[in-house]
Amino acid sequence: MASILDEYEDSLSRSAAQPQSRASVGIPHSGFVNARLEKETPIFNKQRIDFTPPEKINSLVVSSNQLCMSLGRDTLFRIDLGKADEPNQVELGRKDEARVYKMFLDHTGSHLVIALNTSECLYLNRSAQKVRALSRWKGHLVECVGWNKFLGSETNTGPILVGTAQGQIYEAEISVSEGSFFSTNPDQYFRLVYTLEEEAGPTPVCCLEIERVLDGKCFIIATTCKRLFQFAGKALEGTEQQGFGFVFGMHVDHLPSFREFPASFGYSEIAFYTPKLRSSPRSFAWMMGNGVLYGTLDYGRPDSILSDERVWEYPSDVDVSANKPISIVLTQFHFLLLLPDKVIAVCTLNGQVVFQDVFLEKFGSLKRMIKDPTVGQVWIHTEKVVFRYHVQRESRDVWKMYMNINKFDLAKEYCKDRPECLDIVLAREAEHSFQNKRYLDSAKCYALTQNYFEEIALKFIEAKQEEALMEFLIKKLANLKSSEKTQTTLLTTWLTELYLNRLGALEGDASKRNLYEETREKFCSFLSSPKNKECLFNNRVSIYELLASHGDTEHMVYFSVIMQDYERVVAHHCQHDDYDEALNVLSRHRDEKLFYKFSPVLIQHIPKKVVDAWISMGTKLDARKLIPALVNYSQSESTQQISEAIRYMEFCVCELEETEQAIHNYLLSLYALCRPVSLLSYLEQAGTNPNRIHYDLKYALRLCAEHGHHRACVHVYKVMELYEEAVDLALQVDVDLAKSCADLPEEDEELRKKLWLKIARHVVQEEKDVKKAMACLSSCNLLKIEDVLPFFPDFVTIDHFKEAICNSLEDYNKHIEELKREMEEATQSAKRIREDIQEMRNKYGSVEPQEKCAACDFPLLNRPFYLFLCGHMFHYDCLFQAVFPNLPAWKQAKLEDLQKKLGATSQPSKAHHRPKDIDAASLGKGQQSREQIKADIDDIVAAECVYCGELMIRSIDKPFIDPQKYEEERQSWL
Repeated sequence: MASILDEYEDSLSRSAAQPQSRASVGIPHSGFVNARLEKETPIFNKQRIDFTPPEKINSLVVSSNQLCMSLGRDTLFRIDLGKADEPNQVELGRKDEARVYKMFLDHTGSHLVIALNTSECLYLNRSAQKVRALSRWKGHLVECVGWNKFLGSETNTGPILVGTAQGQIYEAEISVSEGSFFSTNPDQYFRLVYTLEEEAGPTPVCCLEIERVLDGKCFIIATTCKRLFQFAGKALEGTEQQGFGFVFGMHVDHLPSFREFPASFGYSEIAFYTPKLRSSPRSFAWMMGNGVLYGTLDYGRPDSILSDERVWEYPSDVDVSANKPISIVLTQFHFLLLLPDKVIAVCTLNGQVVFQDVFLEKFGSLKRMIKDPTVGQVWIHTEKVVFRYHVQRESRDVWKMYMNINKFDLAKEYCKDRPECLDIVLAREAEHSFQNKRYLDSAKCYALTQNYFEEIALKFIEAKQEEALMEFLIKKLANLKSSEKTQTTLLTTWLTELYLNRLGALEGDASKRNLYEETREKFCSFLSSPKNKECLFNNRVSIYELLASHGDTEHMVYFSVIMQDYERVVAHHCQHDDYDEALNVLSRHRDEKLFYKFSPVLIQHIPKKVVDAWISMGTKLDARKLIPALVNYSQSESTQQISEAIRYMEFCVCELEETEQAIHNYLLSLYALCRPVSLLSYLEQAGTNPNRIHYDLKYALRLCAEHGHHRACVHVYKVMELYEEAVDLALQVDVDLAKSCADLPEEDEELRKKLWLKIARHVVQEEKDVKKAMACLSSCNLLKIEDVLPFFPDFVTIDHFKEAICNSLEDYNKHIEELKREMEEATQSAKRIREDIQEMRNKYGSVEPQEKCAACDFPLLNRPFYLFLCGHMFHYDCLFQAVFPNLPAWKQAKLEDLQKKLGATSQPSKAHHRPKDIDAASLGKGQQSREQIKADIDDIVAAECVYCGELMIRSIDKPFIDPQKYEEERQSWL
């Protein structure tokens, strides 16, 4: 194991950068570059609003990008922050000394409630330009308003809650009618629902918050100077529009759940953080006299929805008596506390002050801090200026805080897009799990980090946590890239060794049988994993050696199957005499190479099953390559063994129609050895055409002769057309067989006669059977009695031949009579021919001057011509052109030769001056006369009329237009 670890370290050191280079560029232990290329902006980025109010700012509220501020005594300033260059100014129209006490703006930015110090309230809708008095609210100094985020709209607030300075909580509703000038009062109703009290009696209601969850439950949080009250109730179906009376009605007889703190500076403020609009708050922060209570909200708790509560006490530099906190705002991970001269930001995860912003005295004392619940921007104002804080990437360092308090899941959630931070969290989580002896969890985390592999591996080895080490290696292997082949190979080999060691340790312990089976299943899954397949295949020799060193033949076979190394699987089964299973593997995977290799072994033990497997493979197997196995198997010449070989050979020949000569020759040898009856049947089925026979005739002849199969030899002789040898051998077996052989040379009568004479001699000399010899004469019409007589001995009497001699004489007599008749017929035919010739000499035909050639349609008498008995007349040259192309080649050659001779004899100069004695001398020497040549030409050209004779009949399938000239003829017609 240590050697494998060393090899892995070497591979990592070769593929990674050198340690010196890491230090020089600032690479931390995790392997990620921890450098910031530019300075990060702060979380809370302050911006002063470029606005100089004409009067002092009394109050400011912001919601949904709608900003409203009260200036001086009688002016209201409204700005749509999306259109900041279009401010709107509204006059309150008060003639008395009333001033704005507080303003309240709903979550949509549509409804503005203005509380005056004269215990009066005014209302202004976003779409209106004139404030309207809320007459039913008169006489109450409003401290807070709880808006209905679920039923409110731009024209109707829905049921809302109003808290007064006397500790009373009223339910009210404000509605406006669009486009109506003379409209009714906007306040629909205003009724008391509850009164909050402390030890000294009624106390101002500082804050109100209304929340409704999915199951119909309604939660109301109300705060006083020292107490935080919780009201909860569930409305009946269809009563959601009836307000909040059902919630407060449940607490008439008993006090609601509340939290109380002793210290107080006369007021309090609570802030909530809501992830998105129209959702329930997830956390809270309550500014009290001695500190800030913050935590989360859990709406599933039965007693109190406040959860994970913690108190942040004011630091020593905050003098509560002199510089009391003014406002509080809660973000996702911080709360901001407003003091008269500065703003403090505290992280809710660890209670540390992460930001402090001191304001200059020239701006005046800070009055109030509020947050836009929809946009998330924080606003602060003095009497002269307005500031805005942008919250940017608030969660950038949250992962570190969660990590420090061991909340690793949350830490990973907030740094999942920052791999360098995620690596630090994973390393810390792994170390924490290791220290708490949760080694498997630690291994899983370590495998995801970039920490040095060797350090982690040695850590688990020193702790003797082999299972955790295996888990670490498995996860590390899964995270490797496909290009990291060396590391993959080492990890795969190491894991194989660890699995084998663990299986070996568990196998002998009966109490750990379940663990053994589980580990065995994991090992099999590891070996069959598609991701590891390539690596295992490339290093299968090493894996085989490891499996063999542990003696784990079971997994060796399993691994061989996965690697498709069926040769090793079959060899294993054969070594353990499990031949049936070896054959099953071969039959399952149908690899012909393995069949060729293992068939010699398998056929010795399970011949029938092996032959069945061969037959099932069909044409996929080459029978020639199986012959050695069959020969080796059938050497004992056992009938049972040979029968299996014959069965497969017959399948190849009959079913597969194998034509290979070696197959047929081997089948012949098996037939000759064991089945002579099948041998003759096979030879007869193969036929007698040597070109269609697939076995070797000479080999078959020698084989049949060696085993004494004479009938088969006779058949082979017949196929080889060695009829004399066939008859000689057949006479040793059967005379009838010899007779059938003697009739085979049908075209060679001389040979047939010779063969029959052999048969007759054998019958006479060997069998001494005169009657059978006479029967031979009747079987063959080529033999005569005189041919057979020399074979008989001298003492044979003529009585035995009397009938044969008489028959022979009768045949001769019949033949003589037939010859006489033929001579008479020939004489009569010659006589008739002479008469026809004489008649033809006296026959003539007449030609009129206007007659024309039947071929060229020109006058006939201006050139030499022919007249036929049918009446057709042709010029010599026209008839020659019509006849010559249809003559056979030899006649065409003869005709050309005759024309040349005719041309040679027709030269006028020589013919005119030739002496008669020279001409006679030349004729005497055998040269043809001119008339004879012309007569020969006439015999060829004018043998028949081209229109009435056989020439016309033979040309009936000849096209009228020559195919070679068809296209030319077609074009001429266009």
